[in-house]
This record gives sequence, C-alpha cells and structure tokens, in this order.
Amino acid sequence: MEQVTIYGRSSCGFCASAIRLCEARNMPFTWVDMIEQDMTKADIAEKIGRPVHTVPQILVGDKYVGGYDEFAGYVRQLEAN
Repeated sequence: MEQVTIYGRSSCGFCASAIRLCEARNMPFTWVDMIEQDMTKADIAEKIGRPVHTVPQILVGDKYVGGYDEFAGYVRQLEAN
C-alpha cells in the first residue's frame, strides 16, 4: 500500500475517522494538521489541483482520492479485490 496523506484539522471528526481507518487497516499514513502547518485550503488546492471546500483531503501516493467518504470507498474497493 502506498503512503496515505491526510490533510485536515484536529477538530474535524471526518479527519479523525480517516486516521482511525488507516490505523485499523495498518495503512501507512501521514497526518498533516493544516493549523499546525499554517496551511490554508488554497495551499491544499495547489497540491491537488482542484478547489478545496472541506477537509479532510486525502491522497494515496500521488493520487488524489477525495474526502473521507471517497477514501472509505477506496479502501472497501481495495479489500474487495
């Protein structure tokens, strides 16, 4: 499994759920707290190449997956194969 990168805020429940999903599946991940890193949604948009309205924003390797719902679906699809 490639490295998962989760951009979000510690106060975000969906961000915490994405972290728990990675931990439960033993997926290697990096948590990037946007507040601690002084990052804005515009900073994340530059990295992923699309506007950002919500967090978390999740990448697997260099591939943009989406928010928590899309990431959970991505993990389910991996497990089904």
